[in-house]
Amino acid sequence: MTSSASTPSPDLNDIVFDDWVERWLPRPWRPYARLCRLDRPIGTWLTLLPCIAALVQSAGGFPSLKRLIVFSLGALLMRGIGCTVNDMWDRDIDKHVERTRFRPLTSGQLGMRQAVAFLVGQLAVCACLLFFINGHSRWLALAVLPFVFIYPFCKRVTYWPQAVLGICFNWGMLMAWSDTRGALPLAGVAMWLGAVLWQIGYDSIYAYVDVRDDQRLNLHSTALRFAEQGKTWIGGFYLATLLLWTWAGHSLGAGRFYYAGMAVLAAHFCWQLAVFDLKRPDRNFMLFRANLWVGVVLIAAALGGALL
Repeated sequence: MTSSASTPSPDLNDIVFDDWVERWLPRPWRPYARLCRLDRPIGTWLTLLPCIAALVQSAGGFPSLKRLIVFSLGALLMRGIGCTVNDMWDRDIDKHVERTRFRPLTSGQLGMRQAVAFLVGQLAVCACLLFFINGHSRWLALAVLPFVFIYPFCKRVTYWPQAVLGICFNWGMLMAWSDTRGALPLAGVAMWLGAVLWQIGYDSIYAYVDVRDDQRLNLHSTALRFAEQGKTWIGGFYLATLLLWTWAGHSLGAGRFYYAGMAVLAAHFCWQLAVFDLKRPDRNFMLFRANLWVGVVLIAAALGGALL
């Protein structure tokens, strides 16, 4: 598979230097904020929104304020931990990738000793949240850590690192059910699996931005696996997502509003596939971010399906 662009596009760089981090944070804090992606919250939202939907479904309506706070902080911290680990693994690779060459570790703004200390600090703060969830959920929280730490290695040995990332990003959905009901019903697992497949789809769109650099560096991704058949593969994952989410809603006795939400998501996925272009990495950035609305609609569907 070949890249469409003959020269690198400056738009592919994923750091904006004239943003709130640069304007408002003290200079020593800025590299740490960028290391845990505080400057790019889309990943946190894509982690948190499906989790909130699971909290709504497991509660049969509005979740408690305490759980909303705990799971929101957990999503923010776990996303930061995952990004820190990823950049530590990839510090020597990122300098050769158009999108990542200015990240703090690869550009020399931070050293490995500082990154390790920051990672330990994030893990310590995240561990404090364990006191606010039940015992089953604590074990689930510990069980996701191996996936977080092996994800950066996966791109070196398999074409499916996006699957591991999907497991990590959406793990909070399982914990939401476990903490709310003390059990994991099959419908809750189906919602989680649907979210994993959704992420494989949208993160594959994102991966097409890096195909030229990944080929040159002998790295792997679903984008390289799907090659020119990307629309077909991604469409298949989106379809499987809708089927799993629809079945789960039926199993949970969701009202008609839930199925209306599924119809909206189906239309949104069709729009993504229509706009998706293997030769337009800048457009793929936009489509990746557009999945924020999938999470919003999923929450609305879960809430409406439970209350109406």
